[in-house]
Amino acid sequence: MKIGFASLALAAMLCGAAQAQDYPARPVRLVVPYAAGGNADIFGRTLAQKLGDALKQPFVVENRAGANGGIGADFVAKSAPDGTTLLVTANGPIVVNPVLYARVPYDPVRDFAPVAQCTVYQYVLVTLAGSPIQSITDLVDAARARPGAVSYGSTGVGGGNHLAGELFALATGTQLTHVPYKGSAPALADLLGGQLTFMFDTVITSVPQIRAGKLRAIAVSSGRRASSLPEVPTLQEAGIANFDISQWQGVLAPAGTPKAIVDRLNAEIVRAMRSPDVRERIVTQGGNEIVTGTPEDFAALIKSDLRMYAKLIKDARIPAQ
Repeated sequence: MKIGFASLALAAMLCGAAQAQDYPARPVRLVVPYAAGGNADIFGRTLAQKLGDALKQPFVVENRAGANGGIGADFVAKSAPDGTTLLVTANGPIVVNPVLYARVPYDPVRDFAPVAQCTVYQYVLVTLAGSPIQSITDLVDAARARPGAVSYGSTGVGGGNHLAGELFALATGTQLTHVPYKGSAPALADLLGGQLTFMFDTVITSVPQIRAGKLRAIAVSSGRRASSLPEVPTLQEAGIANFDISQWQGVLAPAGTPKAIVDRLNAEIVRAMRSPDVRERIVTQGGNEIVTGTPEDFAALIKSDLRMYAKLIKDARIPAQ
């Protein structure tokens, strides 16, 4: 009996090794669950080129936008688990949608095989350069003096910068007015026009306005400083204890994808992310930070983020969408 089990285990191991060696036998779809031209799309196309070169098969980006990334995520969740359809996404569809929306047609843990985290992108809390608010202390004092009078813009309910604002309100015990927009550009325009008090904006979007002297960077949202804004403190450094919120980008496969294929993809993705040309595109031009690890690391991050966002949404009393 022991010999039989050992033989089965050896056969499975050899089969997995053969699958990984032969992978991919045909072109691979990288599903980006957002419209073309955005941060995730640019990242997906950069990764597609590197993986195609390394694995000698075309990796083709396919945009399937809608439902805050949910349409593309659901498509991948229901695809064949053979490594030929992968999801390249920001964290929203995986760790925010399932705890924000009343109904999501996929399970973020059971329906996906995490392959690799690739990047983190931070938010920077910005005010108008001429604003009297020049520090976190100024902002908190203003919000406490006039509850509800201090406003911040976001890309919409459940967006990363909306949730960063809600976390800030909870962490500081302040009452803020959230103003949702359809995208970053109109929110930023109103901030520049003086209609908003502040905004958590992506570093890459804000840096040109900061360098031009139109916006003031107060603090960054994650636990470490942004490489493109090294002079700007984190919110923790500015006095808001345990404040750490950012977004990640990563690659997931349908659940049931053979581990050998997942591991090979992970190795190639990590290698691609460490290459100088990808670093130039993602970090220098894209404002992201490269963060990679094992599939197990990524799975643990997803579970941790699901707990964190569920608590934040509950504590902030954000209604189910």
